[in-house]
Amino acid sequence: MDANLRFWRAEGQSFFQRFLLWADVLDPLLLLKSSDEIRRTRLLLQNSGKTLSEPIQNDQTKRAFLLSLSSVHPDTDKIIPVLFRPPGKFPLREVLCILNPKFIFAYNLSFLQFVFHAYTTGFTLFNGNGTVKVEEYPLQQQQIFYGLGAISYAACIGALPLLFMNRYTLKSSVTQLVVKKLLPAPLLGLMSAFTVAVVRSPEFENGIEVMDRNGKVVGVSQKAGEKAVKETALSRAVLFGTTFFLPALLTYFVERAKFAKTPRALASVRMFMITSVLAGMLPVSLSMFPQCGEIKRTDLEPEILSSTEETELFYNRGI
Repeated sequence: MDANLRFWRAEGQSFFQRFLLWADVLDPLLLLKSSDEIRRTRLLLQNSGKTLSEPIQNDQTKRAFLLSLSSVHPDTDKIIPVLFRPPGKFPLREVLCILNPKFIFAYNLSFLQFVFHAYTTGFTLFNGNGTVKVEEYPLQQQQIFYGLGAISYAACIGALPLLFMNRYTLKSSVTQLVVKKLLPAPLLGLMSAFTVAVVRSPEFENGIEVMDRNGKVVGVSQKAGEKAVKETALSRAVLFGTTFFLPALLTYFVERAKFAKTPRALASVRMFMITSVLAGMLPVSLSMFPQCGEIKRTDLEPEILSSTEETELFYNRGI
């Protein structure tokens, strides 16, 4: 079992533990570490032979693990590109700020939605489970093909309500409330979950590796892959749905109370709220489910049941 997964098993048993860990892992300063430093850290951790049967007390060792968690894929042992590492996800706040239909022209919305979903899809590609094997054609080629389709579909669906409203000049107060206030949050959350499910569909189609508590691979399970994708899609929907809903709700009360006197001041308040909510929701959504996922032996395929006596098996959930 990779050092990252061993660390999550030992240190991330509860939601609160995972939340505190993700708060440290999402530190943007970790993006400044060089590739050479990351490789040296990984080599040190791999050669340490530490079983991580109990929480780490050494601060230097914990910092080494934080760098590894933020920079290296646990299945492939490859360094993740800077912009697609977990700490690099926070710049999405600027994209979310401009995605509000109230501040952009309708003909630009499809492009902005495309950019948003393209980034989140790239993040999913680089941080999903890396143990999937597809013999017919390269897995990466298949995921890129699926990803492009999912991005295009999500961008069109996300922009469709506003385009439809402007096309047929539906200007009633009820329509404005539904299209601009109520619909964007659930729609963005739903489309975010959809892109995760599509891009990572090879995981539940072909299965992912499951391991015993000693890290030995005992088989490839489609059910574990389905569980990993469902959990990740749900956490992504919660992240972006909440990040869009709460600022819109708070901005409504600010507008009603007339705290912001000008449209520019109101836009600034909303952008601040989105940034604040996103900063809080990132570790919350990532902590909803264990990174080193667990699945009961009885929930797995018959061929895996016959290959081990372990009651619980483990897998990399991905992000």
